[in-house]
Amino acid sequence: MEKEMEKGGCVSVNEEFGTVKIANDVVAMIAGLAATEVDGVSAMVGNITNELMGKVGMKKQTKGVKIDILDSTVSVDLAVTLEYGFNIPTTCNKVQEKVKNAIETMTGFKVSDVNIRIVGIKMAEGK
Repeated sequence: MEKEMEKGGCVSVNEEFGTVKIANDVVAMIAGLAATEVDGVSAMVGNITNELMGKVGMKKQTKGVKIDILDSTVSVDLAVTLEYGFNIPTTCNKVQEKVKNAIETMTGFKVSDVNIRIVGIKMAEGK
C-alpha cells in the first residue's frame, strides 16, 4: 500500500481498484471523537477563533486536534479539558490508546505518537 501527501492536505492510498483519499480533517475528527469518548475528558479545546465560533453555534469537530501525516505515519497533538476527580496520568493513557486504536483501525495509518496538553480542569456543578 503506497501512501503519499497530496496538495490540499489529503493523503492518497493506492489500492487495487483505485485511489482512496483521506483528508487530514477526517483523521483529526476521528482523533477528537475518540478522545471525548474517554471518561474524564470534558472537552477538546481549540484556539480562540474556534472557541468564539463555538459560542455562536458553529462547532468544529476538529478543534483541539493537530494532525501531522508524513510517510503514512500520523502524529497527533490534542488539547483537552479534564473533569475534576479523575487521575490525570491514567485518563491520558486511556485517551492515547483510544485515539491510536481509532486512527489505525479506521484509516490503516500508523500512529507514531499522541501528545496531550491539558489546558484546564472542569469542576462539577455547584463546586
